[in-house]
Amino acid sequence: MPVIDNFEEFAAVLPRGQALAGLDLGEKTIGIAVSDRMLSVASPLQTIRRSKFQPDATALLDVVAAREICGLVLGLPRNMDGSEGPRCQSTRAFARNLSNMTDLPISFWDERLSTVAAERALLEADTSRRKRAAVIDHVAAGVILQGALDRLAFMRRQNS
Repeated sequence: MPVIDNFEEFAAVLPRGQALAGLDLGEKTIGIAVSDRMLSVASPLQTIRRSKFQPDATALLDVVAAREICGLVLGLPRNMDGSEGPRCQSTRAFARNLSNMTDLPISFWDERLSTVAAERALLEADTSRRKRAAVIDHVAAGVILQGALDRLAFMRRQNS
């Protein structure tokens, strides 16, 4: 299935009763969060240390299969003015390459300030610096996924 840029089109192809995964794609890590089957709550899950695309994608797809995930939402790191720079191009390339390995629908969610929000939440929880460094990527993935889930819930309310 091709990558779906339009979030409404992405929402339309999602099956009912299955979870989504959110990804915070960094240069060194991939943070993963998963939703519940009702698509209402995002939970940070784990961080994969990146090496090369093939092993990274295989590790990610193993998690997706184990969790019976029905779609992927990748954080799109837009610039603060909304434009797309090299990091967006890299994320889009990762999504295109991943789409060649899976039939799952893949879309994007604007991740501006997701890491800042994750850091703030961890500070408020009085998380140590060492622990924050270990979990920040999958907590940021949770922030990204929760934004997408909130949008899906809003869209469902509008259509009912």
